[in-house]
Amino acid sequence: LVTTEGLAWTMADSLSEQILKTLAEGKKFNTYEYASELGVDHQLVVGAVKRLTSLEDVIQAKQEQFERWHLLDEGNEIVEKGSHEARVYYAVDITNGTPKSLLLTSSPFAKIGISKALSAGWIKMERISSEDVIMYRKVSSIDDKIQKLLIEVKNGNINALSSDQLKELKKRNLIEKIVINSYMVQPGHEFSTTVSKLKAVLTAEMIQSGTWKSMKFKQCNFDALGTPLNCGHFHPLMKVRSEIRQIFLEMGFEEMPTNNYIESSFWNFDALFQPQQHPARDAHDTFFLKDPELSTQFPLDYLKKVKAVHQTGGYGSIGYCYDWKLEEAQKNILRTHTTAVSARMLYKLGQQEQFTPVKYFSIDRVFRNETLDATHLAEFHQIEGLIADYDLTLGDLMGVLHTFFSKAMGITQLRFKPTYNPYTEPSMEVFSYHEGLKKWVEIGNSGVFRPEMLLPMGLPENVSVIAWGLSLERPTMIKYGLTNIRELVGHKVNLEMVYNNPLCRLDK
Repeated sequence: LVTTEGLAWTMADSLSEQILKTLAEGKKFNTYEYASELGVDHQLVVGAVKRLTSLEDVIQAKQEQFERWHLLDEGNEIVEKGSHEARVYYAVDITNGTPKSLLLTSSPFAKIGISKALSAGWIKMERISSEDVIMYRKVSSIDDKIQKLLIEVKNGNINALSSDQLKELKKRNLIEKIVINSYMVQPGHEFSTTVSKLKAVLTAEMIQSGTWKSMKFKQCNFDALGTPLNCGHFHPLMKVRSEIRQIFLEMGFEEMPTNNYIESSFWNFDALFQPQQHPARDAHDTFFLKDPELSTQFPLDYLKKVKAVHQTGGYGSIGYCYDWKLEEAQKNILRTHTTAVSARMLYKLGQQEQFTPVKYFSIDRVFRNETLDATHLAEFHQIEGLIADYDLTLGDLMGVLHTFFSKAMGITQLRFKPTYNPYTEPSMEVFSYHEGLKKWVEIGNSGVFRPEMLLPMGLPENVSVIAWGLSLERPTMIKYGLTNIRELVGHKVNLEMVYNNPLCRLDK
């Protein structure tokens, strides 16, 4: 009973009162044994003890564990009615015997009872025909030891049984060993049979009235973790993206706007000096849009220069020598790389009156008509970086790549292999030594943008642009130990994986 002031608390729970009375007599006890003495459920005693321990040092309870043999349902039935073999023995007619078929229908455990009774020599059987068997008593009386042993177990007299007897009972699924979690209870330093309920919250009213001065409060556990917040979680891709983005920013790069997934073929291919008959521009590699099918707005002077360099060349190049078609450049697609954004940014840079060196990066989604497998999807994220400055060389590109991969992934062993890209010359594939696979694996592509791409944009002749790119999915899969990209992206992703995976920390 709590008074209006909340000071006195009389224990209405009779079990809690009984515990306090027992402790007042100078007795300490184990909750499991105490529950047996009172004839109540052990959990009720544990609950009462926990309520009392919430009060300030009224009682002390130390958790204890011990093992105990416990009767299963079949064992309890044997304690009440006798063992299966004993019940079979008593079911056999003392004079004329009893057909085995009749005994088998008398109990669900009759089959095992007949087997055990025969082994014990209590009964015998006599075959009358190929189908009829009569069971007879073989002895005048029996001693049902199984029932007696189980009674000892129920009474807690385990020492009365040998280890072989315990094994036999366990083998017959009559008993099991269980672990009992109990408490050893004794009076605390502030023990009293009359206790005050501790307040959990300090309210404004208590402060204003001054009643808090005469109250006792629960101690605060400032080390408690608290309730987990029901909130969203970053996908592993976004965790790695955030880390790599931060590395670019630390290196002085500026992020490019990449929010246009739909791009014209002009900016995606033609502006990059990629010919219109290139295989990458076929439908089996690129997703084309039906609506809107075509783009119509282009910078006309720049478009004429791009057309000319494709058809007849220029800037020291002979071009591709083919009939360039505006209709092909107008086709809308889902961008196949973020380099289309780089082309737009470099064109914008070329239109400035005075060139200023820049460092750009982007991390965003691109789309390709790929065959789906464990390492390829129809969409993925591309990481791209570029630097535009005067007189940059291939050596500058290698140095920047060493710095980037060292910061981004802790990779220090790099090799470069010459390759071909339509819009970079020279071009290099980037390889890293994989300690786990014990071999060199490709991790990216790089190169110096061609003059046929840069000079029509209006950039000065002595300005070079070095660039590199890689996917976001591959380092993420390596970081989180995934072997199938469909475990990372798509409808088969396990949301528990997103919830449980730790924060991304790249070795810088």
